[in-house]
Amino acid sequence: MKRYPRDMRGYGATQPDAAWPNGARVAVQFVLNYEEGGENCVLHGDAASEAFLSDIPGAAQWNGQRHHNMESIYEYGARAGFWRLHRLFTGAQIPVTIYGVATALARAPEQVRAMQTAGWEIASHGLKWVEHKDMPEDEERAAIAEAIRLHTEVTGDAPRGWYTGRCSANTVRLVAETGTFDYISDTYDDDLPYWLEQGDRDQLIIPYTLEANDMRFATSPGWVTGQDFFTYLKDAFDVLYEEGRNGAPKMMSVGLHCRLIGRPGKIKGLMQFIDYIKGFEGVWTPRRIDIARHWAEHHPHTRYARPSQMDQQTFVATYGGIFEHSAWIAERAFAGELGPAHDSAIGLHSALARVFRTASEDERRGVLLAHPDLAGKLAAAGRLTADSTSEQASAGLDMLTDAERTTFTQLNSDYVAKHGFPFIIAVRDHDKQGILHAFERRLNNDSATEFAEACKQVERIAELRLMDLLP
Repeated sequence: MKRYPRDMRGYGATQPDAAWPNGARVAVQFVLNYEEGGENCVLHGDAASEAFLSDIPGAAQWNGQRHHNMESIYEYGARAGFWRLHRLFTGAQIPVTIYGVATALARAPEQVRAMQTAGWEIASHGLKWVEHKDMPEDEERAAIAEAIRLHTEVTGDAPRGWYTGRCSANTVRLVAETGTFDYISDTYDDDLPYWLEQGDRDQLIIPYTLEANDMRFATSPGWVTGQDFFTYLKDAFDVLYEEGRNGAPKMMSVGLHCRLIGRPGKIKGLMQFIDYIKGFEGVWTPRRIDIARHWAEHHPHTRYARPSQMDQQTFVATYGGIFEHSAWIAERAFAGELGPAHDSAIGLHSALARVFRTASEDERRGVLLAHPDLAGKLAAAGRLTADSTSEQASAGLDMLTDAERTTFTQLNSDYVAKHGFPFIIAVRDHDKQGILHAFERRLNNDSATEFAEACKQVERIAELRLMDLLP
């Protein structure tokens, strides 16, 4: 059984109304990563020095050695950059979310006090600012637990949000399994929060950003001047604000680092951006925890039976009748690659229709022959499936006059005699008169044309049935 775990659908074409407080058109959320003192360093028991996100061109780890230049760049973030950013955001009266590495927070008591006094949220950024991609699962689970313990010891409160950053394939699952976080941000896959089902837990995900992020001062391609950063942030804000004005409010995350944007030649662009958004009405600048609480209140999660998570018996029992009396289509679809993209009406229809389209001509003809005549003898005898009964009733075919019934009977007879299978049409797309016109028109087609048309109508009937069952 193939199951594809990645969710390529998301909210799809119809996105929820975020319903931000006071009718805000966009939520602009600033994150300040506090990593200084938690980075790779032999003083911290690491095998090598740090090499990530600094102003040193082509930086590489020094195995078994301290890298004084690298350490001093990180120290700048703690000693100068943090305070410059603290003055900026408190002066602008914009609260931020700190992604705090627990060991870094433990080495920064004055900065932690300033964060708390300002009313900023301190979310967890893991135990240490190191790579997790090769970390064994048990070791990462223990590191998460220790990060929570140390964070609570240092700040006085357990973290309610989590972002690792340099994460593994297991990180989100392991953090969700703790059952303690209002949100996790180790994704970059949407402009809105969403719920992730992890076992019995409904975990809120608030996606983060690597593009509206000052880390690109230290990567290529990236920012060179503060104006580069400002221009990108402005363009992103303008697009999202316009979408919000058109009824689709979104969220904009801005990622910051003390040792990067805290430099005077870079922070100017951030200052300009803050001044820029203050010139607009309907801009909400919350902490991440505020977004999480809002989403949980206004968009609580509702579970439903997802096709990609069903066992075969349940799947076939539920969807075996979508193509009339042809459970083999559901059986073959179940054996294929199903995933979150198939947990919607459109998605599951695609999986089922692909089986139908690639079946032999005799198999497809068998599906056509499984369909009843419109307003025929089976309908009169009450022997249609529940779906067919409802569909025919939707077009008034259960309430025909004697003359209409005679007409349908004759058309059915003539159609089957010519083409060898019943006339099939998605009756829910038509009224009674439209069905009669289609009947008369299609009766004159050649059988190859009609076979193709009947197959398309079978797929449409299946789609409409799935729309009654799935979002």
